[in-house]
Amino acid sequence: MLKMDQQQAKEKIASLRELLNQYAHEYYVMDKPTVPDAEYDQKLQELQELEEQFPELITSDSPTQRVGGEPLEGFQKVQHSIPMLSLGNAFNEQDLRDFAKRVSQGTEKELTFVCELKIDGLAISLLYENGQFVRGATRGDGSTGEDITSNLRTIRSIPLSIKEKERIEVRGEAYMPHKSFLALNKVKEENGEEPFANPRNAAAGSLRQLDPKIAASRNLDVFLYGVGEWQAEELPSHSERLERLKELGFKTNPEWKKCQTIDEVLEYVAYWTNERPNLNYEIDGIVIKVDDLETQDELGFTAKSPRWAIAYKFPAEEVVTTLTDIELSVGRTGVITPTAILDPVRVAGTTVQRASLHNEDLIRERDIRIGDTVVVKKAGDIIPEVVRVVPEKRKENLKEFHMPKKCPACGSELVRLEEEVALRCINPNCPAQLQEGLIHFVSRNAMNIDGLGEKVINQLFQEKLIHTIADIYRLEREELLKLERMGEKSVDNLLNAIEVSKENSLERLLFGLGIRFIGAKAAKTLAEEFESMANLQKATYEDLIAIDEIGEKMADAVVQYFSEEKVTDLIKELNELGVNLEYKGVKRSETVDESSVFNGKTVVLTGKMEKFTRSEAKEKIEALGGSVTGSVSKKTDILIAGEDAGSKYEKAVKLGITIWDEQQLVDVLED
Repeated sequence: MLKMDQQQAKEKIASLRELLNQYAHEYYVMDKPTVPDAEYDQKLQELQELEEQFPELITSDSPTQRVGGEPLEGFQKVQHSIPMLSLGNAFNEQDLRDFAKRVSQGTEKELTFVCELKIDGLAISLLYENGQFVRGATRGDGSTGEDITSNLRTIRSIPLSIKEKERIEVRGEAYMPHKSFLALNKVKEENGEEPFANPRNAAAGSLRQLDPKIAASRNLDVFLYGVGEWQAEELPSHSERLERLKELGFKTNPEWKKCQTIDEVLEYVAYWTNERPNLNYEIDGIVIKVDDLETQDELGFTAKSPRWAIAYKFPAEEVVTTLTDIELSVGRTGVITPTAILDPVRVAGTTVQRASLHNEDLIRERDIRIGDTVVVKKAGDIIPEVVRVVPEKRKENLKEFHMPKKCPACGSELVRLEEEVALRCINPNCPAQLQEGLIHFVSRNAMNIDGLGEKVINQLFQEKLIHTIADIYRLEREELLKLERMGEKSVDNLLNAIEVSKENSLERLLFGLGIRFIGAKAAKTLAEEFESMANLQKATYEDLIAIDEIGEKMADAVVQYFSEEKVTDLIKELNELGVNLEYKGVKRSETVDESSVFNGKTVVLTGKMEKFTRSEAKEKIEALGGSVTGSVSKKTDILIAGEDAGSKYEKAVKLGITIWDEQQLVDVLED
């Protein structure tokens, strides 16, 4: 990058920021990208490098600031200046006609309606002041929600700045698209975790994560559909508000329609009842609103909901088919999962041939037998599941289903561990578990070996080229070229990706090893605490349980894992093959000076600093025994305030927290 002075950098940064925000709007809001991903990434990298060189030029609406800061200790409460009320429900045509009759009796004006898809997600509020996104909150109980600003900033369809300079609070729904939901549940299943039941729960769970990096990884989206307070000139109708929100850069749902009569409303409802399976997100109904805002004011509110709007709720779709078999699969952690094999049937717009049965207890509770006529629906309209048996259609002599006593993949005895519903195969050499373990090891959140997907792993396993994790690092070019669909270029790319993965930091390897109860976050905690695989291998239960984020089950699992001789041999092999066994992130100091002013203190950094970047200051404070968090609370000991400190400074003053300027930090560090 060419060297430039601050003024040149300021102009270049402003230009890049505007261009990247435009590209993001085209991609995430308009769904009409105008440049390839590679060009966007190159411009973003250029902006990041400039901001690192000139940190004083970073602004809150920079694309680089989508994810930042430390995990929160908890969510602050937010009072909604105008309550976020829920809507009354309608379940059939008569309910909708009764609604139209009620609102027409409440006004002398000619009525028109706006129909919108009812997104099945989490209601949110976005506050903008002087054109900047300053706060995002949940609906909560309608009067009081929770501040989830840092999580909402990670959603790329939410603009960080807009052209409207008057204070405006925009309301809408955060949701998880189908693709994101299926990908997330696949990862949870690979980790031996309980999958989310539906996209709504997944979206809500993601937005209530205290670490915004987790929310960022979930690929959420939003549709904005209304306004709370708006200090600008009022528009006459809801439909014009929707148009204005779109003009300001907000993502609104394009499927809304203005209807002149209740019959048109019913046509819209009928259309989307049939078409909803073709959407890439969940809807659970249709919202109908009186369009004219003055009429809305005339009609007013009940204690719980507006009189000028109603939500039509779709009935759950259930279909009947025959359960022809129950298939058993063995997961990475040895859990045996039963799956119903069905006569093909259409459910919510797609053909279903397999459905979840979860576990043996559910099969027994619902008395499900092979050959039964069963009712099937999609949980959250996504995951097919068997709801119940139709007993009057049961054929004679159908036998009760019993889970096997031996593993279907390796023949080992199955066990049910204490306090668990699932049956497990505990044979460490079970081929099904080995394959699933290899797939997990190369996955994105683990060693991230591009080109080693599920199909390739299965192919390599069947050809006996890999059996253990270490075998991945022994693959040879000549062996791979003999395989089907493996050309020279793909083989070279794969071997290069394997080589690159050797340099990963320790936490990726720990997560990839698939230690029970140790997810990506716990792996990072362990790597940061022990700094090397050798240290972790020597850790005792007491050492592990002393770490705040590590619970009893986790500590037991880690000790048990590293006590196995085959694990010791595997770690030795990986080391000999050149795989990194050290933590490459910011390390916790082994020799913290107990006399340090930061030792045992909770510190918050805010505002712009001249002599440090935020990460540099954080690293230095933590090296002296301090803990740096992202939000001010009663637990905060010291607030270090740079220029333009803002709301954190004001809160610290109110709470009587010790406040330093940057020079005091410099003096302490020099001392």
